[in-house]
Amino acid sequence: MAVGREQLLQEFQEFVRTAATAESVMKRMAQRLHETMTRYNWVGFYLVDPADAGILLVGPFVGSFTPNARIPLDTGLCGAAASSGQTVVVDDVSKDPRYLSGSPMVNSEIVVPIFVRNKLAAELDIESYFAGTFTKSEQDFVEACAAIVGRYIEKS
Repeated sequence: MAVGREQLLQEFQEFVRTAATAESVMKRMAQRLHETMTRYNWVGFYLVDPADAGILLVGPFVGSFTPNARIPLDTGLCGAAASSGQTVVVDDVSKDPRYLSGSPMVNSEIVVPIFVRNKLAAELDIESYFAGTFTKSEQDFVEACAAIVGRYIEKS
């Protein structure tokens, strides 16, 4: 039976109750989103570099290509989400000059900034090999996933 979005959100909320670290939460979420959401071809987290708040470092991820390991906050869609504080959804990355390529197979991307105590802490980044993957309902779902991570980090 296919796992639905509501079931996944419930599963993540259960998992964070007993999770040992924020990293374990992010690893589990990336793994489960990648294996259950068929169009989520790369799922990962970027974390603000503790040594340089102007840099995002790749965190836990699952997918078929190696991402950019370090992204300046003024670069790419991750940088756009970080600097605007808003979710960035791009239906066709080939038409967005901000796109920083991780793989030529990627067609659409969503980046959700995760704030903890009003400061950017991380981002949830999902890339798809299909154009137009991230509809409004997908965006709502990914934002709900990111919020779970944000609440966990805030408590820890």
